Amino acid sequence: MPRRFQPLALACALIASLGLALEPLAAQSILRDAETEQLLRDMAAPLIEASELEPGHVELVLINDPSINAFVAGGQAIYVHTGLIEAAETAEEVQGVLAHELGHITAGHAVRTDERTRAATNISLLSLLLGIGAAIAGAGDAAMGVIAAGQQAAIGSFLSFNRDQEAATDLAGARYLSGAGISGRGMIRFFERLRGNEIRAGYSQADEAAYARTHPLTGDRIQVLRDLLEKDPAWDAPADAELQARFVRAKAKLFGYLAEPQRTLRTYPPSDTSVPARYARAYAYHKEARVDLALAEAEALLAAEPDNPWFLELKGQVLLESGRVREALAPLRRASELTRAHPLIAAMLGHALIATEDKANYAEAEQVLRASVQRDRYNPFAWYQLGVVYEARGDIPRARLASAEQQVMSRRYPEALQNAQAAEAYLPYGSPDWLRAQDIALEARAELERARNRR
Repeated sequence: MPRRFQPLALACALIASLGLALEPLAAQSILRDAETEQLLRDMAAPLIEASELEPGHVELVLINDPSINAFVAGGQAIYVHTGLIEAAETAEEVQGVLAHELGHITAGHAVRTDERTRAATNISLLSLLLGIGAAIAGAGDAAMGVIAAGQQAAIGSFLSFNRDQEAATDLAGARYLSGAGISGRGMIRFFERLRGNEIRAGYSQADEAAYARTHPLTGDRIQVLRDLLEKDPAWDAPADAELQARFVRAKAKLFGYLAEPQRTLRTYPPSDTSVPARYARAYAYHKEARVDLALAEAEALLAAEPDNPWFLELKGQVLLESGRVREALAPLRRASELTRAHPLIAAMLGHALIATEDKANYAEAEQVLRASVQRDRYNPFAWYQLGVVYEARGDIPRARLASAEQQVMSRRYPEALQNAQAAEAYLPYGSPDWLRAQDIALEARAELERARNRR
């Protein structure tokens, strides 16, 4: 391109890069586990009550990401990384993080951050216009200076605003811990852990580096919170022993599921016969197709707690995924019964019933799968299995609708639109399923239109 327009092109690239940096995080992998989701809900329940939010409106979503993080990205949903669970040593530490994230929700920071993002972008656009004037006049170096200054102002404004938000949210989190009667020890310990990680990673803790950070200096946050929390009546409150035991188990379970089997076996060697160690090893052995060893660990867990639904789920999963489908039915039925048909366990039971390839089991499979999706629509696996049942009995319109449900959640919008339209054409006019097919078609069309506009 002609040399005189290079500053303008670079300016546009800088604007684009700023916009991308401030966009919401890209889609990440959501990890569904009934036990861990229930644990997070129970951890958050007293904090949600203290925050005066409606309990049923706050969602907790587990993200398969090894980084130590949690965030709120609009609405009333808290996203917790698996890396945070692995890094924390106590349930109180996780509760400290959840209290902080609830502060973001009650303050409406997801909305206000979006507003501030637009303001920061406007500063950059203004500097771009000034830069264009200088570039057209032939002063390319001056143009780049104006643009760079505008970019610095935009980024500095945004980071300063974000630091103020984080500091205010720390205080809100401390209030919610106090209101719930939960000690702030976990919040302090977690921040100390973060500071240790920052130091090991080489991040400066000096005041002069603070202006370039998205969060206040961790040491400053610890000092402010310690001064506040150590005076709180809940500071010396004993930890919830049952919640801590459940946390240690869920943490080991996630480790066994996500880590390489050899790493799991080094961390939880066979000489360790504790419940968390057996839990982790069961998943490690299962991943290596060492079925007998995985089942031995599951049986040892059930010998100690015969009516633990999560241990029954584990046994059923190992049997099902090892091809021993009929043996899997009994533990999965019992797990479903004990959890009052938890949607994720019901979905696995429905899958097992279908996998028997016995048409006599299909009526039960339809029943449990319909119950699963009615309580939790956001389960593409359950929708897929329900579609299999509908197709087997010749109900093609509902099979197409179930496929559309699965595809729209998987962002496969062209197929979702096609299946929703096909279902709508043959479902009873005005029925709930017909209306749902229309809704999916509208959503898929809107997403396809947005994609075209972005291009």
